[in-house]
Amino acid sequence: MVMDINEILRYLPHRYPFLLVDRVLEIQENRILAIKNVTVNEPFFPGHFPHKPIMPGVLIIEAIAQAAALLSCKLADVIPDEETVFLFAGIDRARFKRQVIPGDQLLFDASLIQHKRGIYKYKGIATVDGELAAEAEFMCVFRAKP
Repeated sequence: MVMDINEILRYLPHRYPFLLVDRVLEIQENRILAIKNVTVNEPFFPGHFPHKPIMPGVLIIEAIAQAAALLSCKLADVIPDEETVFLFAGIDRARFKRQVIPGDQLLFDASLIQHKRGIYKYKGIATVDGELAAEAEFMCVFRAKP
């Protein structure tokens, strides 16, 4: 199953400059593959860093989580509305192995490890050209907005 940007926008509340998934390549059972094309025009590059643009690691983890949120919505057969939100509940074992720079294409691979009472636990990685850029385990919750 492939999702283009228009379908992604139906499922994620994020918008520019915080939408970090450009396309979903595949969803199968408890796994999603998605991409982000990193361009020099990203709003964080002028400040991180002016002399050597590097994508912040926390945004790479956020992007993996956005892909995981898409998977959760598809698995639950839910299209979030203004009253629902998918939030981080915890991040474990985050590691950063490679700098991500303009011109790179990030490939996100997130797998659902466990789902219990609205809490989703994932393991995710981000690679560039087959090389590990970042990895983490994280928990997210799907809740109605307060």
